[in-house]
Amino acid sequence: MASELHLLDLHGSLGSPVIESMNFLNEVSHRFPDAISFAAGRPYEGFFDLDDVHRYIRTYCDHAAARFGDDPALVRRHVLQYGRTKGIIHELIAENLSVDEGIEADPESVVVTAGCQEALFLTLRALRRTPRDALLIVLPAYVGATGAAELADMPLLPVKSSADGIDLTDLAEAVGRAKAAGMRPRACYIVADFANPSGISMSRATRERLLELAVEHDFLVLEDNPYGVFSAEDAAQPPTLKALDPDRRVVYLGSFAKTGIPGARVGFVVADQRVESATGPGLFADELAKIKSMLTVNTSPIAQAVIGGKLLENGGSLRSANTRERRFYQQNLRHLLHGLAKHFPPGSTPEVTWNTPTGGFFVVLDVPFPVDDALLEHCARHHRVLWTPMHHFFGDGQPRHQIRLSFSYLTPDEITVGLERLAGFVFELCATARG
Repeated sequence: MASELHLLDLHGSLGSPVIESMNFLNEVSHRFPDAISFAAGRPYEGFFDLDDVHRYIRTYCDHAAARFGDDPALVRRHVLQYGRTKGIIHELIAENLSVDEGIEADPESVVVTAGCQEALFLTLRALRRTPRDALLIVLPAYVGATGAAELADMPLLPVKSSADGIDLTDLAEAVGRAKAAGMRPRACYIVADFANPSGISMSRATRERLLELAVEHDFLVLEDNPYGVFSAEDAAQPPTLKALDPDRRVVYLGSFAKTGIPGARVGFVVADQRVESATGPGLFADELAKIKSMLTVNTSPIAQAVIGGKLLENGGSLRSANTRERRFYQQNLRHLLHGLAKHFPPGSTPEVTWNTPTGGFFVVLDVPFPVDDALLEHCARHHRVLWTPMHHFFGDGQPRHQIRLSFSYLTPDEITVGLERLAGFVFELCATARG
């Protein structure tokens, strides 16, 4: 008789709405390929070029050859053999952080990962010692962060958002409630620049106060920064939390999916915290590398060579490398905001409002009806436009009067058509509700 498994006998995360979110959204996109998608938070594909990939690898190999004394055998081994667990482009990443973000990171504190998602999981897995250990997280939050916590068996401690990205009063109260209940808040996950899904950026004053609270209440800050590069060119952007971090409270999570090539699946973590042990002090990065060695062994050296080559060709600056992309996304953001104002002018009926981020990939729309996945399917089938229900970023499956629109993946013409379809959907729903 064939063996059968029951979901109740598998890891508890597999029945979670959070884990279902990624699969559902991918499925909807595949089922409605003719729909214009405001759902995918992906970089624009019009700038992808396979020739760039080959050139980047050659650039990196030339760099490696200079390091190895032009020994072809050593270069081949460096790029094609199993690699160093912590990665082979850690020095280039440290240089990039110095050039672009003013972060002075010891290359040995950098672990190159299979995408930022692995960096996040490694960090949470290491911090989760007992069931008392928990993660503070601002809701709504990136689905991958809540999902990684589920996989690491790490309870979540929700913190309210605000117009400045985080409600610091609620954060302090959440820490107090958790400690009173016997929990140990280990870290607070935050996207300080153009957060997913809200698009909100934190002010410098809020960043500095958050770091003070981290010291005061003894927790780490996990700073995820995939969108910080995509600000307006003339915008005065606050420093990253890591650049403001004198006490090594910030574990910095980075990704090359938006600024490099998403298909390379290369991310990293800067974990420069000191770890005391019976054998003496070490780096938190070394502990993360131990877990990585049992999870993915190492990150593809070929993929790292692609990203390394792009960094080398641009003097270590991803801001310079993404000048064209930044201008494109800014154009799309302006086009989207203008289109929303055209379809839903102030004071009109139905009343639809939205926030106005200055960069990143996302805008949040407030609509006069509750939104769930069934409504998304209806919109995709009958209006041929996709978006993301905001309940996916709260992890509870409860319908909310909000949707997330991503403008990064589309052309301006597609945004125009997509907004016309979206407006048709909103007017239909409101007319139906009026009866």
